[in-house]
Amino acid sequence: MYPIFTIAIVGAYLLGSIPFGLLITKAYRKDLRKIGSGNIGATNVARALGKKWGYICFALDVLKGMIPMLIVMPLTTSKSAQDNEVAALLLWLAVGCAAILGHIFPIYLKFKGGKGVSTSFGIALGLWPYYSVCALIAVAIWVIIVFIWRYVSLASIVASISFPVALIIMIFLQSDWEFSVLWPLLIPSVAIPVMVIIRHRENIKRLRDGTENKIREKKNQ
Repeated sequence: MYPIFTIAIVGAYLLGSIPFGLLITKAYRKDLRKIGSGNIGATNVARALGKKWGYICFALDVLKGMIPMLIVMPLTTSKSAQDNEVAALLLWLAVGCAAILGHIFPIYLKFKGGKGVSTSFGIALGLWPYYSVCALIAVAIWVIIVFIWRYVSLASIVASISFPVALIIMIFLQSDWEFSVLWPLLIPSVAIPVMVIIRHRENIKRLRDGTENKIREKKNQ
C-alpha cells in the first residue's frame, strides 16, 4: 500500500501544479498574472475572459483535487487499509494535501501559484463521505455570502473556516463516525483554512479598507 500511495502523492502534486487558469488565458495571448488581481484562479480568469472561462477554470481546478482522491479511494477500503484505518486515512489525506500544495506552490511556475480554494473543494468532494458532506455545507455558506455581499474573497475565507466547524459537529452527531479513527481529518481541515487566510491576506486588507472588488464590478486599474 505504501509504495502506491507514494506514487499517488507525487502524481497529485504534479497534477495540482498544472496552472489551468494561466494556460487558458495564454491561449488568448494574455498573461493572467498581469490582469486584475494577478491571481491564476477562476475568479481572475472570469475577469479576464468572461464567466464561461471562469467556470471552466473552476471545474478544472476542482478536478485537480478530486481525481487523485477518487483514484486512491479503493486503496482505503482494501484489507491492509482496514487493518490500520488511521494510517490509510493519513495517506489518503496526504494525497489531497499534495494536490493543494501543487496548486499553491506549482513546480511549473517557480512555486508561485493560486490560493487553493477550488482544489481544496475538489479534495473534499473526493474524500467521501467525511469531507464531502462538510464541503457541501461550506459551499452553501459560500453561495449565501456571495449572494448577499458579493465578495468572492470573503465567501472563500468564511466557507473555509466553516469547514472544520462542520466536520467537528458531524463527528459528534454521527454515531458511526468514530473520533478515534477520524481524528486525522481534523489536521488538514484546520490547516487548509489557515492556508486560505494567509493566501487571502491582500484581499483581507482590501476588505478592511473597503477597496475589494465585488462580483459584477469592474476592477479599477
